[in-house]
Amino acid sequence: MKAKTFDDQFEKGDDITRHLDLSKAIRPDCLQKRVNVDFPVWMIHSLDREAHRLGVTRQSVIKLWLAEKLKEAVA
Repeated sequence: MKAKTFDDQFEKGDDITRHLDLSKAIRPDCLQKRVNVDFPVWMIHSLDREAHRLGVTRQSVIKLWLAEKLKEAVA
């Protein structure tokens, strides 16, 4: 398929996914990298209480709070 045809189908709102190899698709800035961070015990307990209150994992609380702080810092 030519790029022009592909673009036209996309612009019309047609489903173009059959023309894509999604097995090789990536989401920029969404790749994950594992890091190790040491926290004081009191902080772990506080994180766990908040995670339990929200019904999510400790990791989710940490990611959410870091994301919020980073957005504030950039704004």
